Amino acid sequence: MKRVFSGWNLTVVHHYRNLLEAEGIRAVVKNQYLSSAMGDLPPAECQAEVWVLNDADAARAERLLLQSTPAGADWRCHCGERLGAQFTQCWQCGAYRPA
Repeated sequence: MKRVFSGWNLTVVHHYRNLLEAEGIRAVVKNQYLSSAMGDLPPAECQAEVWVLNDADAARAERLLLQSTPAGADWRCHCGERLGAQFTQCWQCGAYRPA
């Protein structure tokens, strides 16, 4: 197992784990409950971490997490709203992106 990300924000940590899982990279979150020990442990020890289970996936996982733009093209909803590739649902009308 190799660590590919650490951070204070549990939402971001779990989001990154989900991104990796969606790409077929098995990953786990560690230390998510250590923030309650803050003050007794050094700050770096209290960050939640994303670890990939297969060491061979580590480099690919890091590249995926460093991408600044989502894969795919923007799309236009039937209501006319233009949305980025990262969105699966229209914020304007609530319709889901067509397959």
